[in-house]
Amino acid sequence: MAAHERQLGLHFPCRFPVKVMGAASDAFESIVAEIVERHAGRVDPDHVARRPSRTGRYVSLTFEIMADSREQLDGLYRDLSDCSVVSFVL
Repeated sequence: MAAHERQLGLHFPCRFPVKVMGAASDAFESIVAEIVERHAGRVDPDHVARRPSRTGRYVSLTFEIMADSREQLDGLYRDLSDCSVVSFVL
């Protein structure tokens, strides 16, 4: 295990939550799901939480993925952050 992984308290493989926020739309949800699945494989719908904002204009999706490496997470976060429909990634 790399030193930076120990510093972050991550031991791979592990379950890891990825929270993505953007304007509420079917397009947002399908684009984000495609990006997550490109990096983490098929995500079980039972491991995806959807939470709309109070006004319904925005939605947050939390995907619980099986993370295999820090490099995998870095690539996933990079692609999500670069996506025009994504407002925030946590």
